[in-house]
Parts: sequence; C-alpha cells; structure tokens
Amino acid sequence: MSADASTARCFALLPCAGTGSRAGTAQPKQYQPVAGRPMVQHTLAAFAGVPRIARVLVVVAPGDGFLQPQSTSILVANCGGATRAESVFNGLQRLLAEGARPTDWVLVHDAARCLIAPAQIDALIDACLPDAVGGLLALPLPDTLKHAGADGRVDATIDRAHKWLAQTPQMFRIGLLRDALAAHAAGGFAGITDEASAIELAGLAPLLVPGSAQNFKVTYPEDFALAEAVLRSRIA
Repeated sequence: MSADASTARCFALLPCAGTGSRAGTAQPKQYQPVAGRPMVQHTLAAFAGVPRIARVLVVVAPGDGFLQPQSTSILVANCGGATRAESVFNGLQRLLAEGARPTDWVLVHDAARCLIAPAQIDALIDACLPDAVGGLLALPLPDTLKHAGADGRVDATIDRAHKWLAQTPQMFRIGLLRDALAAHAAGGFAGITDEASAIELAGLAPLLVPGSAQNFKVTYPEDFALAEAVLRSRIA
C-alpha cells in the first residue's frame, strides 16, 4: 500500500441540485421542512456525527443561495449540472481543486436520504477502507419483483435471488470515480444511474454493504410523513 493510500482521507459529496419534481413540493424537496428542519440539514447532521469525514461538499445549482455553511467542514459549491452524474463529476473536480487527492475516498450521498445514521456511514467506511474498489450501502430485495408489459399488466415474475436495492452513501476513491464518470461525460453520462454503475462500467465490482430499510430516499409526497415520523421517534 502506498503512503498516499495509507493516509487517505474520507470526504462526503452531496448532490443537491435537483428539483424533486416527483415530490410535489413548491421548492426543491431537499429544502422542504421535515421534523422542523430542511431535509438536507438532517442529512448534514448525520455526516457531522462521523469524525472520519474530513469535509462535506454540497453541490447545488448555479444561483442557489439557500444553504449558508455554518461550519468550515462544509463547503457549498454552485457547480450543479443537468443530471446527478454531472453534478457528482463537477463536485469531484471541485474537491480535487480544494486539496483532496485522487487516492482519498469520497462518500456520495443523496441529500434526500435524510434518515441516514452516523452508524451506517461508519459501517460503510469500515467495510470499504480495506477494499480495492469501494462499495455502497444496499438491501437485499425483500419483495416479489414483477415485470410490467406494455398494457400495465404483469407479464413476468423475476427471481429476486441475488438482487439488491442500491442505497447511498456510495464510497470510492476520488480519482477512480472521477475517471469512471469522465469516460461517459461526452455522452451526457448516459446509463449512469448511480456512482456504482459508473464503476461497474469501468469493469470493476463494487462491494455490497448491508444498509437499513430506514435509509430510504424521500421521493413521493407520502414519503415526507414517514420521514417525519422516523425523525421524531429518534428525538423522543
């Protein structure tokens, strides 16, 4: 192991430039109040509870002034792109410009997964630090999986064995992930649905680290009430 690898730091990157159109909110969903705070603030608080995270970079859309960092450990960058992958790619470039090294690790996390807990972040770091590739939090698929035909009816039942639901954070070396995304930049990052998919297309196999069912992504209007209930239960 090189000296750089043995002293690698961990950074977090939160793509926060989306509009959240499916959430039905008047503002980007990551800024919607949940349990008394904007959703993204709950996410940031979880990462603040992990001492091994050297810095958190929040990538927002150009002109977005909603977030005002309250700590030097949080950097807000107005370099959000048209897609999540573009926002992540731009954020990685910013991390490197700010002094991160290609051999450092980055944990990319959805701002709308506001129920992530510090213990889950630590579990991912513990699993990935000794790994040659890196990995992601995920859950084995618990339900029967159906395939829909063009008429909206089931036309097949898919075997759920060995199938996992991808979550975030997803943790990889900054340089590795940057290069994996760069290979698809000219095509608008087509086919890149998460960071792991970019690593897979580079010919590598990310590690699956068991996550939590509570670490769901707030996506639809009914998800807000569930997230609120979980967050308030943690406070009680």
